[in-house]
Amino acid sequence: MNTPRRPVFNRPPNRERFQKNLPAVEPRLDRERVIAELNTFLALATREMGLAVTFEISNPPSTEAGRDEGDVLVTFGGDDQEMLLESDAELLLSLEHIAHRWLRLDPRLHDRVRFDCGEYRATRLADLKLSARVGAQRARETGEPFRFNPMSPRERRIVHLELSGAPGVRTESEGSGDRRQLVVYPIHFKK
Repeated sequence: MNTPRRPVFNRPPNRERFQKNLPAVEPRLDRERVIAELNTFLALATREMGLAVTFEISNPPSTEAGRDEGDVLVTFGGDDQEMLLESDAELLLSLEHIAHRWLRLDPRLHDRVRFDCGEYRATRLADLKLSARVGAQRARETGEPFRFNPMSPRERRIVHLELSGAPGVRTESEGSGDRRQLVVYPIHFKK
């Protein structure tokens, strides 16, 4: 009686074995390819969604030292820009997320391709920095940890950086996945 053979490829590869001796290679952003693909994606997406928006793809100068290439910024405008910004820019951020998948970007490059509309990013950055300072002040005054609501890795990083030199507090990220939160602890707080 023949017994069916189990396929050999069912077992996931031992990644450590392959990655032990490999140097960490920083992924590079192919701006020309990204811009061409974004034009294709956004023309299709906005047409199929029936959005009355225009978009401009630009290459702002890099703000990080040592980076020889700039980021890619997509700025939206038009009659339906308010729709992109409803519910804390949920549609704008969803389009950005889908674009990252469309481009098949390495996750380390996600922060390099950003979408904006109506100065949402600048306003959100100012709000996060203000919230960080308020959370730090509350932690210092009460002596208790201050927990932020779950936020994206990008937003947690902004708060960590804002409070990195703040006196009397330290920050940590706790939790996992979509529920990951940033916590501001008084400097002498024991867990």
